[in-house]
Amino acid sequence: MPNCLTLKKSNCKNCYKCIRHCPVKSIRFSGNQAHIIGNECILCGRCFVVCPQNAKEIVDETEKVRVLLQSGSPVYVSLAPSFIANYEGVGIESMRDALMKLGFAGVEETAIGATMVKTEYERILSEEKPDVLISSCCHSVNLLIQKYFPKALPYLADVLSPMQAHCEDIKRRYPEAKCVFIGPCVAKKDEAEHYEGIVDAVLTFEELSVWLKNENIEPAKSIRAEGRSRARYFPTTGGILKTMARKEPEYAYIAVDGVENCIAALKDIEEGRIHNCFIEMSSCAGSCVGGPVMEKNHRSSVKDSISVANYAGKEDFDVEQPDKMGMSKTFELIEHRLSMPSEDEIRTVLRQMGKFKPSQELNCGSCGYDTCRDKAIAVCQGKAEISMCLPYLKDKAESFSDTIVKNTPNAIIVLNENLEVQQINDAARAVMNIRSASDVLGEQVIRIMEPGVFMEVLNSGSGVYNQREYLAEYMRYVEMTVVYDKESRMIVCIMRDVTDEENEREKKESISRQTIEVADRVVDKQMRIVQEIASLLGETAAETKIALSKLKESITDE
Repeated sequence: MPNCLTLKKSNCKNCYKCIRHCPVKSIRFSGNQAHIIGNECILCGRCFVVCPQNAKEIVDETEKVRVLLQSGSPVYVSLAPSFIANYEGVGIESMRDALMKLGFAGVEETAIGATMVKTEYERILSEEKPDVLISSCCHSVNLLIQKYFPKALPYLADVLSPMQAHCEDIKRRYPEAKCVFIGPCVAKKDEAEHYEGIVDAVLTFEELSVWLKNENIEPAKSIRAEGRSRARYFPTTGGILKTMARKEPEYAYIAVDGVENCIAALKDIEEGRIHNCFIEMSSCAGSCVGGPVMEKNHRSSVKDSISVANYAGKEDFDVEQPDKMGMSKTFELIEHRLSMPSEDEIRTVLRQMGKFKPSQELNCGSCGYDTCRDKAIAVCQGKAEISMCLPYLKDKAESFSDTIVKNTPNAIIVLNENLEVQQINDAARAVMNIRSASDVLGEQVIRIMEPGVFMEVLNSGSGVYNQREYLAEYMRYVEMTVVYDKESRMIVCIMRDVTDEENEREKKESISRQTIEVADRVVDKQMRIVQEIASLLGETAAETKIALSKLKESITDE
């Protein structure tokens, strides 16, 4: 399969949105980057539509078409009938004028090919009488059946798509011609590449719009009733059915759109629960008017369907119907399946994800897989990483932070803006003699501490750092830091128990005071002696007084 979808790695932000929306989980993650698995992808374009960083890109074939235009061969456009929804108020005549200014030899509607296709469906139902017949217009549906529902492959109509039928018709009428299809679908690029020699290049409406803008060409707003045909209904849900005569009363005629609905129908077909039915299948919700390029830029499938209906008619195009061999194509089974891991391998990965028993398998789908078991299988197959499990990462982060909070010697209390206790660790409970955290969680902090410092920090937004406080109720001294986290709207209080330090300091102060008192008594006693023998000692007494006074000052300073 050609790489019709590419990835801008710098834009991939590891959000997993693409895998959550991929209906067949054909995306692999490695190095925190998404990679499309080509042989599993059905090119529905969902990843292109939902990527919030526009990391998925459709390969642009504009330059390839420019080369065709310079080749000397006449180049004709097969224009998908959904153009009327993409280019509001612009009919086929205006589109033809604009495209021929780019150098194309002619422009026709793909609806001409659609007329041939619906006629062939009618012939198969009338002559071959299959139990179930599935339309083959949507290449993504064809890939879905070829890759994932091999038992339903015999029911897939072996009929060219409208794009192919029209381009074959153009080349019959103009043998030297090259054909370019323009539409809203990324899968058509792969279809053109796989079935060589029919369609020479494919452009999306987006690529065409950019090209026209660069050439300063703007299609005129004009709609005239040129060959109004009911085959123009094809790009809407049930559009194929609207064009068919439905003359076989034994058949039910059903339209199914959206990959998930197609998958459900295909499961029923494989299990033998559907019979005598013609099923129109489209991978896009709303059919082609809900195609990835249309949805990315318009997101208005109801309005677009109305535009198509207003432009369509009640008659068929006048076409020369090829014989059944001229309308035939083959669909082969496409093998893609990775080997299924053993039960032991799956259980090992589940344990690594923190899922040790079935009750721990949340099946939340945040990783993109429907169940934890599906995710484990994808990990074993190298398509997913264990870190994609958000509950696992959350639990791991919480476990790590909880380990730190639980084992730190500092007391930690977390409050909300209502000053209610949200978290308290073991060290804080020990400081305040709290038996269990549940006794205070959710309660006002005033139950265990004076709230003044918390109110001050909350009102000012400025933290308090290393402030020494005495908790009288608990007879504890603490060195307190209180900060307000505006992002989480939480107040965090960290306290270091300094009771022993404070007691030691008071002990030293007590010893110092006692020493000073002793020194005072000694000085007083010596002064009395000095007074009695002053006449005998003279200057010696004065020196003794000075020495004792210095001793007292020294002790006081300590």
